[in-house]
Amino acid sequence: MISSVKPTPSSFSATSTGARRSIPTKLQFSPLRITRSCHNQSFINSNVSHQKPLHISSAQNLSSFKREVRVEAYEADRYRPLDINIELPDEQSAQKLKIGIYFATWWALNVVFNIYNKKVLNAFPYPWLTSTLSLACGSLMMLVSWASRIAEAPKTDLDFWKTLFPVAVAHTIGHVAATVSMSKVAVSFTHIIKSGEPAFSVLVSRFFLGETFPLPVYLSLLPIIGGCALAAVTELNFNMIGFMGAMISNLAFVFRNIFSKKGMKGKSVSGMNYYACLSMMSLLILTPFAIAVEGPKMWAAGWENAVSRIGPNFVWWVVAQSVFYHLYNQVSYMSLDQISPLTFSIGNTMKRISVIVASIIIFHTPVQPVNALGAAIAILGTFLYSQAKM
Repeated sequence: MISSVKPTPSSFSATSTGARRSIPTKLQFSPLRITRSCHNQSFINSNVSHQKPLHISSAQNLSSFKREVRVEAYEADRYRPLDINIELPDEQSAQKLKIGIYFATWWALNVVFNIYNKKVLNAFPYPWLTSTLSLACGSLMMLVSWASRIAEAPKTDLDFWKTLFPVAVAHTIGHVAATVSMSKVAVSFTHIIKSGEPAFSVLVSRFFLGETFPLPVYLSLLPIIGGCALAAVTELNFNMIGFMGAMISNLAFVFRNIFSKKGMKGKSVSGMNYYACLSMMSLLILTPFAIAVEGPKMWAAGWENAVSRIGPNFVWWVVAQSVFYHLYNQVSYMSLDQISPLTFSIGNTMKRISVIVASIIIFHTPVQPVNALGAAIAILGTFLYSQAKM
């Protein structure tokens, strides 16, 4: 306790004899207000100051305060993972929904393209010009998209176009061969034969690239080859040109995939723009060959004949098959950016099933039970091949 002490005038006295006599000193405490104030200040300092909440005056209170801080930090860290775990299922669901939309759009566009393509070829049997128009329409659509900045134009260089050239050559051959096949046989038969593409992929990789595969992959080729052979033998409207066109298309697309994997490593071009560039280069390659094989005179005569028989709807058919050809291929390349090659292969197999069934229903294609069995075996083999490749 702090106090103020002051002596009174009577505290000390002197005798007449010169001897000192000690008189007890009387102390008087001054009633200063500071005594009470200091007592209150001591009480306040024993706790956390109310004016400055962060000021701590005693070690005991400091340790208690530290323990409280640690508890708050632990509680915050403990609850944070719960928020992340709650958000993850939403992101996964959104990704699955996105892939599902890609697949559904891909299959629907492919079915529509095959229907209109077959209608055009039935009325206008010139597959070289039909193939050229498909590529020209897609190229024009992408040029307009880039010019209007609806889509961002890719940044390419000379090396990009050099590596793209063999891919474009194989893509052109495969596209024309498939169109020639569909001009001669039913759409369902063409796609049954094209389901044998995995067999060509294994054979080309084995004998040209020296790659080896596990035994289940080779065993999966047996139902593919057997199913395609059974479907070809029992096809009511079998045509050798149509059959060979589908086989050549399989072989060309296998080389296209091989060249694409080798040449596009490290290239930062999206799937949509990559296919746009591929279409443009294929158009440049195909146009002179289409003119040489068929020619403008044949096209003019065939066009006049088709319009006279079908009417203005024929023009719509040509536009529709060209637009939907580009769209379904574009969506397929966009899907490949989002999924693994295995999932893409399975999706491609399911796409062929939808095309075969839809074409049989729409064009009333006669199918024998043995022919349907062969198609089912070939498609099953394609699915087993996809699983074995995993």
